[in-house]
Amino acid sequence: MNYDVSQAIPGEKIAITTDTFTEPFWQAAREERLTACHCADCNTFRMPPTAYCPNCQSQNTDWPTLPGTGTVFSFAICTRSPYPDVPDFTYVPAVIDLTGAPGARLVSNIVGLPAGDVKIGMEVKVDWNPIQDGWKLPIFRKV
Repeated sequence: MNYDVSQAIPGEKIAITTDTFTEPFWQAAREERLTACHCADCNTFRMPPTAYCPNCQSQNTDWPTLPGTGTVFSFAICTRSPYPDVPDFTYVPAVIDLTGAPGARLVSNIVGLPAGDVKIGMEVKVDWNPIQDGWKLPIFRKV
């Protein structure tokens, strides 16, 4: 099937809320840095961030800056707008294995190429989609 070029979800439609555990991720994204929650005691990465490390139950974390690359673990192709007031467009939600953060995966979108060209194992790099309230959402493009 021939698909259109994948696009980002319109930023004006995306609002986030933060809490103690997610704020460092969103602050880094605002600065266009990709990061992931890392246990300072056992070195386990986790996404999404949680109060306790699933490996050792520690609450000690750090947030290293990652290279901003990854590989597509899974994806879907969507051709209908999720918003009734936005015309249909093609978007590709994807699960990305993050380089430099073993075991951490981020749900995001692949943009900028025909949706039919997206493949599992494809290398991607981060880009940034401005969203509401001055925040930025990480999205990915083919390397």
